[in-house]
Amino acid sequence: MQKVAIVGAGRVGETTAQILAEQETCREVVLIDIREDVPQGVALDIFQTAPFFEFDTRVSGSNDPAAMRDADVVVVTAGVPRKPGMSRSDVLGVNLKVIDGIIDDVMQFAPNAIVIMVTNPVDVLTYRVWQRTGWPRERVLGQAGVLDASRMAAFIAMETGFSTRDITTIVLGGHGDSMVPIPRFCTVNGIPVSQFLSEQQIEEIVERTRGGGAEILALRKNASAYDAPGASIAAMVDAISHNRNRVLPSVAILQGEYEEDGIAMGVPCILNERGLVQVLDLGLSDDEQAMFRESAAAVRHDIERIPLA
Repeated sequence: MQKVAIVGAGRVGETTAQILAEQETCREVVLIDIREDVPQGVALDIFQTAPFFEFDTRVSGSNDPAAMRDADVVVVTAGVPRKPGMSRSDVLGVNLKVIDGIIDDVMQFAPNAIVIMVTNPVDVLTYRVWQRTGWPRERVLGQAGVLDASRMAAFIAMETGFSTRDITTIVLGGHGDSMVPIPRFCTVNGIPVSQFLSEQQIEEIVERTRGGGAEILALRKNASAYDAPGASIAAMVDAISHNRNRVLPSVAILQGEYEEDGIAMGVPCILNERGLVQVLDLGLSDDEQAMFRESAAAVRHDIERIPLA
């Protein structure tokens, strides 16, 4: 991959750029932000770590949206973060206006790009990108499930003492309080996690996963999470850049999967150089499907609040 553009040079955008550069996921990373000189400063700081991490990826910053021209992937992190006590839906109104302008720039300067939406509420705004661009769903994704699954894996590791390398988890649904962690698909090196944890322990981990972002926000007090989100975005970009056919839980436009249609939800997806290759329909139990429907209803409620593109 030649070029990744990151719109938003805040903490999430900066962390993402740093990881992409260190891993040499692409030849060029450009950070774009409306704040004068900020993306240039962030980019310069990152590039000055190149001698230590031994990467040749070029990192630059700009206040001009045209800097995203011909990007292969555009990552959108710009917007207003939530504050303690706020839900992700509470920032929908202000972030919708921000995202509409950014997507217009993407259509003008990077019309062949794959878009990865990060700004919250990510499910609703991923839907908005798909609606506004008219692009096929293969090129419009949202980052949430990778992050939620990594949080659940971390909590399982903390509880069991096992290596995080051996832990696999899956989290479906909207990126919020109604997300749907699926414990029966969670394993430690292929062994069901139920072999190591009690039902009560698993339920506590499920609830902690649902509130994972809020927990960090409450502890930091003046900042949302950015390290794990940046790493999650980088994993998605890596799967696309290296044509890996990785199964990663991502926000995708559903077209009949999970008994839902015309909505953006977190589901397991196969990602490669074309973007979204396939949504994997896991065949949920009645209880799991009921939770998924409840989560979808919350996302639809917010989608109905946005005007037509």
